[in-house]
Amino acid sequence: MRLDKFLKVSRLIKRRTLAKEVAGQGRITVNGHPAKASTVLSVGDELVIRFGQKVVTLEVTALKEAAKKDEADNLYKMIREEKVD
Repeated sequence: MRLDKFLKVSRLIKRRTLAKEVAGQGRITVNGHPAKASTVLSVGDELVIRFGQKVVTLEVTALKEAAKKDEADNLYKMIREEKVD
């Protein structure tokens, strides 16, 4: 599954176009490498996303084409969330 679609389905980022922008700015890494919106994810990949003042590290636990709101947080496991100044 593409990175931008995963971020939308998992509700980490609300819109796919916004996910493309964030990836295009180089604020997302997959397994330590800078990721584009078209990067293909697989289960077990580690994502690091920089949101403004915080950095979120998570692991992909499942890939689904669509997920209900209450199922969305089952697609990833939060590893670390840290504030950045």
